[in-house]
Amino acid sequence: MATTSMTDKYSDTPKASLKTTEDKSDEKSGRKLTVLESHGYAIGKTIGAGSYATVKIAKSDRHDCQVAVKIVSKFQAPGDYLKKFLPREIEVVKGLKHPNLIRFLQAIETTHRVYIIMEYAQCGSLLDAIRRDTFIDEFRSRRWFRQLLEAVAYCHERGVVHRDVKCENVLMDRNLNVKLSDFGFARGQMNKKNGIAPLSETFCGSYAYASPEILKGVAYLPQLSDVWSMGVVLYAMVYGRLPFDDTNYSQLLKQVQSKVTFPKEPNVSQACRSLISRILVPQRIRLDIDRIRNDVWLSVSLVEAQTSTTSDLSFIKKDVSVVRDVRRTQR
Repeated sequence: MATTSMTDKYSDTPKASLKTTEDKSDEKSGRKLTVLESHGYAIGKTIGAGSYATVKIAKSDRHDCQVAVKIVSKFQAPGDYLKKFLPREIEVVKGLKHPNLIRFLQAIETTHRVYIIMEYAQCGSLLDAIRRDTFIDEFRSRRWFRQLLEAVAYCHERGVVHRDVKCENVLMDRNLNVKLSDFGFARGQMNKKNGIAPLSETFCGSYAYASPEILKGVAYLPQLSDVWSMGVVLYAMVYGRLPFDDTNYSQLLKQVQSKVTFPKEPNVSQACRSLISRILVPQRIRLDIDRIRNDVWLSVSLVEAQTSTTSDLSFIKKDVSVVRDVRRTQR
């Protein structure tokens, strides 16, 4: 959770009400229950950690399954995040329900922490799969990209923009279906008003997945910025690497403003390269979601795409390094 963002000049989403709970006692042992235990969650191992948030697995009596618990420290988290982004994240995810989105279950607030309980994706992230296989064949890439596309389209139709689409945030359930996660920089109420799409001026996300307009620090259409990030995800799947080198900001900005280049590997079809090359372009000529849905590369039979899914889950790893996050852009 090290992403640095700039102040959004648009009005905040109303804060979600969080339930505050005091510790309760275990009548049998006399031991004071933790907040999570009092809600029926038996905490397990850590599966992710940042500068002010930790994600752990927990067993839920109420849901009779494993869940993921995001634990945010109020003492370590920046004030802007606690007052603006965290309430916005909770308010947004409460209203979303789609098979390709991580499901929100509950939020609990105490004096020191905020707990967000979510569906647990057993099979790790898309980044894990890429590292395991070097690259993702086009059958699986097509299936997973289509699922990611539908998840983002669902959000956009409800006025929600994600603003941090990347391989680390594309998770997999037990059946290797995509589950888009981490709405920490999402924003709601972004539908068109009087036919005009509202712009965003919060420059958040990750350098390697950020659109040119975000890197330049200009007001942008967040829906099309999400589309750019999806194009980077697709490139990363089929080529096993990111299209842009984010080690140097000035060089990165030059790369994203020029025509995307492709390695010479023969395993990627011309149709796939054509789709990527029409997504990773300036905002004014970038494909929107409807046109991507109708693209020839995505028209291959769903049955054919689904038969390629591997059942080998031995690749699951939890020590995933995170791509460098976007720092504050300089105007």
